[in-house]
Amino acid sequence: MDTRAAMDPSTDVLDTSAGLATVDIVIPVLNEERALPGCVRTLTGFLEDNFPLPWRITVVDNGSTDATWPIATGLAAEHDRVHARRLDIRGRGAALKAAWRESPADIVAYMDVDLSTDLGALFPLVAAVASGHSEIAIGTRLAHSARTLRSIRREVVSRSYNALLRYGFGVRFSDAQCGFKAARTDVVRPLMDKIEDDAWFFDTELLLLAEHNGLRVHEVPVDWIEDTDSRVRVVRTAIDDLKGLARVAWAMSTGRAEVEVARSELTPTHPDAVVARPRAVTLAKFTSFAAIGVFSVLLYALIYLPLRGVWSPAPANLGALVLTGFVNTEANRRWTFNRLGGRRTAMHLRAALLFLVNYLLTTSAVLGLRGMSPGAGRLMEMSAVVATYGLLTLIRFTALDRWVFSRTRK
Repeated sequence: MDTRAAMDPSTDVLDTSAGLATVDIVIPVLNEERALPGCVRTLTGFLEDNFPLPWRITVVDNGSTDATWPIATGLAAEHDRVHARRLDIRGRGAALKAAWRESPADIVAYMDVDLSTDLGALFPLVAAVASGHSEIAIGTRLAHSARTLRSIRREVVSRSYNALLRYGFGVRFSDAQCGFKAARTDVVRPLMDKIEDDAWFFDTELLLLAEHNGLRVHEVPVDWIEDTDSRVRVVRTAIDDLKGLARVAWAMSTGRAEVEVARSELTPTHPDAVVARPRAVTLAKFTSFAAIGVFSVLLYALIYLPLRGVWSPAPANLGALVLTGFVNTEANRRWTFNRLGGRRTAMHLRAALLFLVNYLLTTSAVLGLRGMSPGAGRLMEMSAVVATYGLLTLIRFTALDRWVFSRTRK
């Protein structure tokens, strides 16, 4: 990436003598000659009066063709704790990568130049990261207590996109694209090495990789007002985001989305705490496994009976097991064994071997029943399959825990 530093990004403005976490707030800009002066002066005034941590502002101009760059350098000369930097390529993601990689601060953040997000949420955002509780914090416009003022089109697109993330990827955050985020510098840098997007999808890719690798993402409800003089092209951005989602899903399934990020070991706070024994943990896993198993059996029955109306027992059993097996494996991966990372394709291949064993044994049970009792009805066939599947439950649970979803496998 070709970059040119306009001002020396000295660390002098970040006072570390008090032992407080330092914060670098990045403002990416592209042809923002109108909005930039008011943004910087408003933000510096707010930080000087209301922000208790050492801070600096970094304006990153990535390819402006108007007077944005001269204005940025003028603001950097006017304010001691404002720096300006210019990139030769466009894209919000590219701007954040360049600034966050070289920032001397403990915490890196960013916000949009239009200040659509109320600044009152800035310290709650940073505090969640500075406290060590979370690795990443984001503003959300979709929480119940958030207040937003924006067009219907943007509202529909935003909610639809985040619903796709929630139901397609199982994410726990509610608003991927709000331009108001903060992260621990030492954590976000390894993630950025895996992020391919240099434009608007950067935010989503960052959060997907963070949750995929077990990092904690904290949300802060914000007040947000849409600025209609925006550089965001909603429909085009949505299409690019869909392409990015397909790419990230493939990276997750092949294991290329894994990132080595250091996290502290989970230890009790109280010195005399009585920690749950492994058998209690196993019992909790088995309870979740059993609940998913009951749902899978019901799903199997709903699929098998219609298929049996048009197919013979063996293919009907195969079709029902394929569909329920995939649902069962994904549900256990997410909720029973909490495996958000890893090579998803490899996990499903190992689960497929278990499925093959289940299929052979359950089909043998059905065919054996028909051999011994030719007049047996479809309900009797299904009962034989369910009974056999139940007998295999303990073996399946052990195999999933120790083999399919084992954390010792690479």
